[in-house]
Amino acid sequence: MNRPLVITEDRDLLDDLVRIAAAAGAQLDVAHAPAHARPFWGPAPLVVVGADLADAVAACAPPARDRVFLVTRTPDDPDTWRRCVGVGAQTVVPLPDDERRLVEELADAMEPDPRSGVILCVIGGRGGAGASVLSACLALRASHDRLRTLLVDADPLGGGLDALLGREETKGARWADLVARQGRVSASALQGALPCFGDLSVLSFHRGEIRPIPREAMRSVLEAGRRGFDLVVVDLPRHLDTAAAEALGRAATTLLVATADVRGVLSAAQVLRRAAEHTSDIRAVIRPGVLDPDTAAASLAIPAAARLPDHPRLTATLNRGELPRLGPRTALGALCATLLHDILPA
Repeated sequence: MNRPLVITEDRDLLDDLVRIAAAAGAQLDVAHAPAHARPFWGPAPLVVVGADLADAVAACAPPARDRVFLVTRTPDDPDTWRRCVGVGAQTVVPLPDDERRLVEELADAMEPDPRSGVILCVIGGRGGAGASVLSACLALRASHDRLRTLLVDADPLGGGLDALLGREETKGARWADLVARQGRVSASALQGALPCFGDLSVLSFHRGEIRPIPREAMRSVLEAGRRGFDLVVVDLPRHLDTAAAEALGRAATTLLVATADVRGVLSAAQVLRRAAEHTSDIRAVIRPGVLDPDTAAASLAIPAAARLPDHPRLTATLNRGELPRLGPRTALGALCATLLHDILPA
């Protein structure tokens, strides 16, 4: 992979940029004159131009490209924005005030295969509605379709999605290993740390002491998931904490699993009221019950995404540590395929 390019003669500035690049896990190519930068200008994933050489770079009329940044310690200099335009930079990065922005830009540039993943949240209208099972099946179905998928367990009291999948003994990071992280998480590092099964990565909880997920940790994981995966499925708790609210705020779509009976609809309506404070696109998945499914969906006054059929053998299958059959000819597999088709971009 080509390295980010820095163009500067300012030794103090270069020392700062090397330190910032190290924080992003990046190494730099350095040019002390515009002529030396010419072979690296196009291939570099990102270019940083020091204000000291900005006029000289502009005089060489380099080809237009994206991800060019002008760095300066004197942002109030009236010539700063003229220099920014002259070198074709997309913005000015003042140091040290905006170091974090530059760390994130450098880290993004070093991602080997950047994606633009969709975040999908699933939440149960009441306990036992089947939201965790649906989350797992959607993630499995997507990974079977060769979509790089991240399944995130956001319910500390849910028993663990790794156990639901029969993979609780698989080595890899859990939430306890990530909750102390602040700021950006590398997508490739996240994928490498988590338990993986083909194209599916799973972030779940350790058994034992229960620790809430900080909002910042959820934000970092979801941003890394969006960069490194095609789909991120988040299994939410019904009692929303700050981490669940963060996930809802970043979700493209949220599926609310409700049972078609009186208490199921009333409970789902309460959950819906809270979830709607954080996101707008919420769709109902209706489980069979004594009420007509259309009546149950109409009572919630949100779009009906699907009807989730009962699978009497599914619980026994999962308890044996086996994965459900999700082929296109199975009812559950067809349902998941339809939901993914409706939610994911074409």
